[in-house]
Amino acid sequence: MRESGVLLPVFSLPSNYGIGCFSTEAYDFIRKLKEAGQKKWQVLPLGPTGFGDSPYQSFSTFAGNPYFIDLGPLIDEGLVAKEECDALDFGNQRDRIDYEKMYHSRFKILDLAHRRFERNEEYDDFVAKNSWWLEDYALFMALKDKHKGASWDRWDLPYKNRDREAIDEAKEELKEQIESYQFQQFYFAGQWQNLRRYANENGVKIIGDIPIYVAFDSADTWANPELFQFDENKEPICVAGCPPDYFSEGGQLWGNPLYDWEYHKKTGFRWWFKRMNYTFTLFDVVRIDHFRGFDEYYSIPYGREDAKVGEWLPGPGIEFFNALKEELGQQRIIAEDLGLLTESVMEMLEESGYPGMKVLQFAFDSEWDNNYLPHTYPHNCVVYTGTHDNETTKGWMEGVPKEIQNYITEYLGREDLFHQPEGSWEFIRMAMSSVADLCIIPLQDYLSLGNEARINTPSTLGENWSWRLEDQFTSEVVEKIRRMTELYGRCHRRQ
Repeated sequence: MRESGVLLPVFSLPSNYGIGCFSTEAYDFIRKLKEAGQKKWQVLPLGPTGFGDSPYQSFSTFAGNPYFIDLGPLIDEGLVAKEECDALDFGNQRDRIDYEKMYHSRFKILDLAHRRFERNEEYDDFVAKNSWWLEDYALFMALKDKHKGASWDRWDLPYKNRDREAIDEAKEELKEQIESYQFQQFYFAGQWQNLRRYANENGVKIIGDIPIYVAFDSADTWANPELFQFDENKEPICVAGCPPDYFSEGGQLWGNPLYDWEYHKKTGFRWWFKRMNYTFTLFDVVRIDHFRGFDEYYSIPYGREDAKVGEWLPGPGIEFFNALKEELGQQRIIAEDLGLLTESVMEMLEESGYPGMKVLQFAFDSEWDNNYLPHTYPHNCVVYTGTHDNETTKGWMEGVPKEIQNYITEYLGREDLFHQPEGSWEFIRMAMSSVADLCIIPLQDYLSLGNEARINTPSTLGENWSWRLEDQFTSEVVEKIRRMTELYGRCHRRQ
């Protein structure tokens, strides 16, 4: 079935109090997707973010970001007053997130709500059902606060090493803070599931995103060091990244700890199955980030300043995905297979049966056999104009060299393409008209926005993950999307 959808992070939604969340604006966005004939909403990882604000470096692979909790229901329930929310500084830019102000204000109001909250059976059931990850996460965050935000490897040794006596004392000493973090997860989960249910009722499925790696400074690594390549001092032996290439002279040093895949195999991939199963309770479809890393992963010695020195080592390969299917059944998965792919990765993708990704911004920088060109696509793939890591299409077009402009002009048969204010729509048309079963377009491209609306520039810090939608997603844009979607058979034509 031919379908299409929109890529927009939750944090980019318009709303009050400084960041996109599960508010009425999120429900309004879903209604607009339905009106526009869209069947998918793709989001980024929903975990709590730390330094750099990246959703791919989360304090937990299971917890949700407290910033996404809509404060409206807390006001309605009398847990906080509107005046108390309005008195805090969440930043004054409607189109940008101020994460520093968000950190100082959001937790303050959530802690206040928790102190007024009376535990009930629903809350106790949630805590009990999720105790297998929630206890470690809430304790980790409380201890992190106790150590003034320091990474867990810098904590006092009894806490770093999870000494039983020290942990028992911490649970008693930090009881209120621990319960506050559990309270946040209770409200996050309830509001997210309500929003997801509403989306599904309106014919919209949500595509989630699971990073292959976890952050070093996370509850996952602190509570389960045996899962990773750590030495006896619980320091990484090697870390993740990508080698130097055309785009990055020094490569990409991500710094995430690498998995001890031999340990995971011995346990029958038990932790991974828990992780994937939990992820499918949050989303209808899951995009697995850095699919290549399951075939081979790039290993960089810990302590290096760049990724120039490293080696490719074997991952679990198709054995992992076969075991996953046997454990969880046939689930809807998208493989993020971007970048330089070896023959073994392509074989793993084909054997898995998962659709891979095709990005139009990668289509025109080489010869005619580039497999990102639409005429090379198989049906079983997902086409994007760009992803969260790319420039917006308009921004990209503004920097395309003349020789590539000529190539694109000839490919599309549009002489005036690079002089049009809405030239990005021709790339949307190219994606929509392709044979790809699924077409996902970043909302910024539908709005013909430039790089001021870019979500992320890899390997940089600063303005990433901060762009927010204002009032540009108008009824006129919705109608234009609908007409394009009908034209290329990705939704039913209206009578």
